[in-house]
Amino acid sequence: MSAHKEYSSSNSTVVPVFRKQLVLHNKGVVGSITQVLSQGFEVSYEYSPECLRCKNSRGICGSSNVSDFVCLCKNGSSDYVCQMPACLALGINMLLLVMLCCRRKRRSTRKFAVFWKSEAAKCPNVDAFLQIYGSFSLTRYTYANIMKITDGFKDKLGEGGYATVYKGKLLSGRLVAMKVLKLSKGDGEDFLNEVASISRTNHVNIVTLLGFCYEGNKRALIYEFLSNGSLEKFTFHGTRDRIQSLPWETLFNIAIGIARGLDYLHRGCNARILHFDIKPHNILLDEEFCPKISDFGLARLCPLQESTISMLEAKGTIGYIAPEVVCRTVGGVSHKSDVYSFGMMVLDMVCGRKNLSADLQRSSEVYFPQWIYNCLELEEDGLFQGTINVEEKAVQRKMILVSLWCIQTYPSNRPSMSRVVEMLQGCVESIQMPPKPNLSSPPRLALDTLVTLTDSSDGVR
Repeated sequence: MSAHKEYSSSNSTVVPVFRKQLVLHNKGVVGSITQVLSQGFEVSYEYSPECLRCKNSRGICGSSNVSDFVCLCKNGSSDYVCQMPACLALGINMLLLVMLCCRRKRRSTRKFAVFWKSEAAKCPNVDAFLQIYGSFSLTRYTYANIMKITDGFKDKLGEGGYATVYKGKLLSGRLVAMKVLKLSKGDGEDFLNEVASISRTNHVNIVTLLGFCYEGNKRALIYEFLSNGSLEKFTFHGTRDRIQSLPWETLFNIAIGIARGLDYLHRGCNARILHFDIKPHNILLDEEFCPKISDFGLARLCPLQESTISMLEAKGTIGYIAPEVVCRTVGGVSHKSDVYSFGMMVLDMVCGRKNLSADLQRSSEVYFPQWIYNCLELEEDGLFQGTINVEEKAVQRKMILVSLWCIQTYPSNRPSMSRVVEMLQGCVESIQMPPKPNLSSPPRLALDTLVTLTDSSDGVR
């Protein structure tokens, strides 16, 4: 016959005291039990981990009539701990999930820079990713809205390898540039690249992203409209003659503005943003020729304290790609890769010709920076065409010297963009002649490989 267990708990406490104190008490010398206890007593304490776990689960320690330990709970007894009601457990789990999402939203940009790609791949749609990492200031538009804003994609501003840009107008009357993506890698890597990086910026020399559209494979980015278009049409047109001539003071201010924008991307945000496609085509000009860096499709985020990043494939455009992006033996890929691209672009601005053309004949190939360096070293006047006075020559010389520093072969020899801004704002006499880099054009085999992936207006995708 099995014994029936009865459960009980008791709040009584037995305290041993010294016998001599009890005698005093019996004689009436000590008038209260408090005085007896104040004389001290011995305690033997036994630690029970089962009881501790029981109390932590909001139960009461007890025992059965067969001396087994039990945990007395509101919904009945348990052997060790009180079980949480199913509905309460579900509620707590949901609360923890919400807290986790909020924590991920507030997570530092360092964590974002390291994990955002893997998180994007796990998301069933871009929506989930944008809710975690995106900007609340962006407006989401439907594809029907996009059709209406662009009047059925009537006014095309330009076309690239993976996007077409149309002019549009919002209901408020504001003009916008609508960038409609043709293709997107994987689960929208190009789209996420652009939204995640540029939505975190706020600078006069960075183009403003106003909104986006994401409906299945229909994806678009809405930017502020800049009336003067890209810098490319003011830089070159196959020869040294520009389509439209800009005063040298304006070109110089454009160069400083771009440098400030890059400096902001490299050290003004929570995480360093590496653009990887700086070229005249991606610099837009407003009505006052204020430059704004655009096209963040190849951008990468890098923690400020990390000097280099890993890259599995070449990113950029022929003629502007830093040597280390193609050849790892030169050095690590970092923000100095943008510095190199900036230097090449400013040389374009000064001399009015592309620094490297894929159409050059093998027998007549000339490395553009080598020609500039030689002209500067010999102080040939042919380098300063189109100048009127000594001041303009000084501006040109300063831009060339800074550019030659920026395109040093090894990244460690290049200045940071903050230093570039300082040099451009200083006097030309304070800028030393840069050391002669390894003046040789990129290997023809490497160039031929890159030509199969890109052209003069589109980056390596």
